[in-house]
Amino acid sequence: MRILITGTTSGIGQQLATDYLSEGHTVYCCGRNLAALTNLSNRFPALAKNLNFDIQDLEDCRRALSELPELDLVILNAGTCEYIDARQFDAASFERVVRINLIGMANCLEFLIPKITEGGFLSLMGSSSSYVPLPRAEAYGASKAATEYLAKTLSISLKQQAIKVSYIAPGFVETPLTDLNDFPMPMRVGVEYASDHIRRGIAKGKSEIHFPKLFTGLLKALSLLPFALQKRLLAKTLTN
Repeated sequence: MRILITGTTSGIGQQLATDYLSEGHTVYCCGRNLAALTNLSNRFPALAKNLNFDIQDLEDCRRALSELPELDLVILNAGTCEYIDARQFDAASFERVVRINLIGMANCLEFLIPKITEGGFLSLMGSSSSYVPLPRAEAYGASKAATEYLAKTLSISLKQQAIKVSYIAPGFVETPLTDLNDFPMPMRVGVEYASDHIRRGIAKGKSEIHFPKLFTGLLKALSLLPFALQKRLLAKTLTN
């Protein structure tokens, strides 16, 4: 397959790229860290194709993506996280997160959707934080909730082209980004676990890929409760 993955310079994206390359697929590895991209291309010189650009810049995306050949699978994985103190709401922080996680994704979609072959796959990286409202995750959670809506809408809009769209909603995964968290991360899993679940879910054409199932299942169950009850349960959990 011809695969494109954004955010391949670390974390889940890097592991996905490594695993697909190890299986013999051609992977367009996207990111801003040229040294990390070069490391992948040195390890897989015949298969890894480096694309060094900034998803926040529409013209940079046009330069990097508009001349690509047809693609069988696109995984838009690049993202960031910043936490907000609601009492001192930081609009600049909110904008940075939404610009990378959501607008950056849209910038890529403009040039990549036309490249996906009929019967191909498009996967958008979200988070299980989109299931329930979590304090301090106002920016991150909002961007991921929007990503979930976007993925579901695209799955309907692109059905006629037989493009299978999946929303990926991990729990806590061991990455440089989550290493910065200053709070407990229950049921945290490694990037190898995450990559395995994502790749198997995509291969099966799943519309939603969430893991670990016990953790994400609890959040999904909580999301079904009346919001007033959700607030009480979350407040109790977070203050214990």
